[in-house]
Amino acid sequence: MATQSDAQRERHELCDLFVELGPGAPTLCEGWTTLDLAAHLVVRERRPDSGPGLVWPTLAGYTDRVRLAARDRMTWPELIDAVRRGPPALLRPLDPAMNTVEFFIHVEDVRRAQPEWEPRSLPPSLSDALWKRVGASGMAKRVGATVALTSPGRAPKVAGSGPEVTLDGDPGEHTMFGAGRQGAARVVISGDADRAAELRSASLGM
Repeated sequence: MATQSDAQRERHELCDLFVELGPGAPTLCEGWTTLDLAAHLVVRERRPDSGPGLVWPTLAGYTDRVRLAARDRMTWPELIDAVRRGPPALLRPLDPAMNTVEFFIHVEDVRRAQPEWEPRSLPPSLSDALWKRVGASGMAKRVGATVALTSPGRAPKVAGSGPEVTLDGDPGEHTMFGAGRQGAARVVISGDADRAAELRSASLGM
């Protein structure tokens, strides 16, 4: 049997959560249940015409209509099956690059919206992939500070200028923080108190 990639493992982890929790469970995606999230993932991989609306607000209405149409047209088991099968053949070579971080975040969007969640122990390969993608520059620009990301056993990532703020945590926690899930990320922040407070409430990620 071929070894699963981190993207594939996270995809199956998410689908297993969908099966366990059902279509009405809350997520960290504001206003979305697990049903909405599953429909988003199906459309993201199968309706590239709707993709620009994830970036440009003027096209967001069209993207949302496509998502709602998929949500209302497909049954819950059909949506889960479509997510689990993965992207169309043409996009499968890009699956690790496109989906490792995306699916990690959405697994945690579901897990951390449930009561009494705890961080998972991540495979080293996934932790490495997440750390490779996190960065301090966007945060530094947002709050006008020198931002340092630190994680045990890894070289710090530093960007910006001005008052210093340090965020310490595991790669998965940095990923969630940088994706705009600050309230659900177990990151220890130290340094300039004003900039730290701004960073905790800043609009981060997409």
